[in-house]
Amino acid sequence: MKGIVNIFVTIAAVTIPIWGQAQRVKQLGNVTVTAHRPMKDIGVQKTTLDSAMLKENVALSMADVLTFNSAIFVKSFGRATLSTVAFRGTSPSHTQVTWNGMRINNPMLGMTDFSTIPSYFIDKASLLHGTSSVNETGGGLGGLVRLGTMPDAGEGINLQYIQGIGSFSTFDEFVRFAYGSDKWQISTRAVYSSSPNDYKYTNHDKKINIYDDDHHIIGQYYPTERNRSGAFKDLHILQEVYYDNLNGDRLGFNAWYVNSDRELPMLTTDYGADTDFENRQREQTFRGILSWDHNRSTWKTGIRGGYIHTSMAYDYKRDVGNGHMAPMTRSRSRINTLYGQFEGEYTPCRSWYFTANLSAHQHFVRSEDKNIILQDGDKAIVGYDKGRIELSGVLSAKWQPVDRLGMSVVVRQEMFGDKWAPVIPAFFIDGVISRRGNVMLKASVSRNYRFPTLNDLYFLPGGNPDLKNEHGISYDAGISFDTGKAGRYSLGGSLTWFDSHVDNWIIWLPTTKGFFSPRNIKQVHAYGLELKSNLGWQPVKDWYVDINGSYSWTPSVNKGDKMSPADQSVGKQLPYVPRHSASITGTLSWRSWSFMYKWCWYSERFTMSSNDYTITGHLPQYFMSNISIEKNLGFRPLDLSLKLAVNNLFDEDYISVLSRPMPGINFEFFIGITPKFRKSDKTTNIKY
Repeated sequence: MKGIVNIFVTIAAVTIPIWGQAQRVKQLGNVTVTAHRPMKDIGVQKTTLDSAMLKENVALSMADVLTFNSAIFVKSFGRATLSTVAFRGTSPSHTQVTWNGMRINNPMLGMTDFSTIPSYFIDKASLLHGTSSVNETGGGLGGLVRLGTMPDAGEGINLQYIQGIGSFSTFDEFVRFAYGSDKWQISTRAVYSSSPNDYKYTNHDKKINIYDDDHHIIGQYYPTERNRSGAFKDLHILQEVYYDNLNGDRLGFNAWYVNSDRELPMLTTDYGADTDFENRQREQTFRGILSWDHNRSTWKTGIRGGYIHTSMAYDYKRDVGNGHMAPMTRSRSRINTLYGQFEGEYTPCRSWYFTANLSAHQHFVRSEDKNIILQDGDKAIVGYDKGRIELSGVLSAKWQPVDRLGMSVVVRQEMFGDKWAPVIPAFFIDGVISRRGNVMLKASVSRNYRFPTLNDLYFLPGGNPDLKNEHGISYDAGISFDTGKAGRYSLGGSLTWFDSHVDNWIIWLPTTKGFFSPRNIKQVHAYGLELKSNLGWQPVKDWYVDINGSYSWTPSVNKGDKMSPADQSVGKQLPYVPRHSASITGTLSWRSWSFMYKWCWYSERFTMSSNDYTITGHLPQYFMSNISIEKNLGFRPLDLSLKLAVNNLFDEDYISVLSRPMPGINFEFFIGITPKFRKSDKTTNIKY
């Protein structure tokens, strides 16, 4: 839309992280750019995470980034343990995740562990809320997290090394080597993190009695303990190669290897010694994608092929006496996924834009527990060995009859195994109601379906092959604005209302046979508000302030029928869904110095569907504050960056998940080294 995008560049001494260090940006003068907003985004509710958020420090996972830069709920068991995200009052399995277009949700569980995604491996990230996810994939009843990498190695040879040292003997190392020319972009990145992770915490699930000389209890106190059996070692390697023929064709190769060895920390309710148990999870994952993009003035096509292999091992051992560790559980899972995708875009004229996309994911999953003992003393292998094809196709037409109005129709069709979902339609509309301030209204409506996961259907014991698809209708409407004064400030914000009804909600419930099994029992009504704002301000020369904030109000209520007269879950908030969440990130920059403050808040969460205010049924609200200060030094042979980060600044005593302790105040120090290689005379190396 003409006049909707106005970009001005008058920034002086702004520190913008590039390759993990801040670069001083000299004043360029006033530049105003007026352009058409991409028709692809008509009516879309999207949150974009910029490079400053993603490249803040090498120790961050994508779970950390989303916690402080969005209002979606991040459910974390602690650093280097399971971290999932959920949009708009839904569950983590209702959040779809893609990496360079390939869906990376675990087909067994349907969710993604964001603690295993280092933010330094992500160059671009965005959140598509609710209905907007239908543009990319089906099944995102809550939304979509879209992650990707870019061929941006720069000219010539580039190298960077960052060393991080933190509390609890934590070490984080990052290295990147890259080479760039007119046609080639080659990049190799590696991240290695390790820690015994043995932080102190106050255990509120235990009480120690104080006795007098007559053995009468005269007082009690909560003991201070250490996080036991929480050590981890994570290695990530990312290799990328891109070739551009400078005539509209680009070939790409992305390969991402993960090797993780993590102990699962003991609960706050565990009374045994940590030497009595061994609770460990190991994972090796490879993700690879080959791509070809063919671009012309009015149309473009793209073909992608990929492969994912994941091998997971979980072992639980217990000391049965005399130091002998007997295996209780030996779970092994192997996942192989083949991926293919074709996409095309066509713009016959300024007013119309058409897209088509067809993708396929073929999963082969073998899951087994090799430690089940039969009555005759033999060991049985319990689990499943299944394969499933998942097809998804979409057509969309976007129409902009006038500059101020845009409309979009999306039709998606999906098949999982041999079962087809009904057609998934979506409609989007937006319009500019005032060019002054770029005030825009957006609205959308869609139907969506989510198929059960392989564990839902086949897990032994408990899988239910008769499960129905979850399905629902979602609506949202919002208003946004963007304004500013060149060289002084920029201000933007949005307010969105959403409403979603989901039927056949899947939940795992206990059975009379002593194990859990999934059932379609719930009808859930999730609704609420999302608020986002951002401010960039240059009060005087060499100073710059950048503030981003978000807030979400998300009632998510069970509207199903009672399962029994004693069922108290109907009309109550779903477990582990906070009604309120908020985050603020502020950066103050002066020349080569940068100071950042991050804050987040989650309201109370219930662990039980009855919403009981008991010790184990209720988790209190908590606030979290982190700060960091960074200094950048430039020398002739290299650039040097020094950074100190303080996490949990006010030593908040909190838990995110029941019986899972979290660390108090802790510190991290980083040093980044970027050698300066001599560039050729024709090389222009401009940093933005």
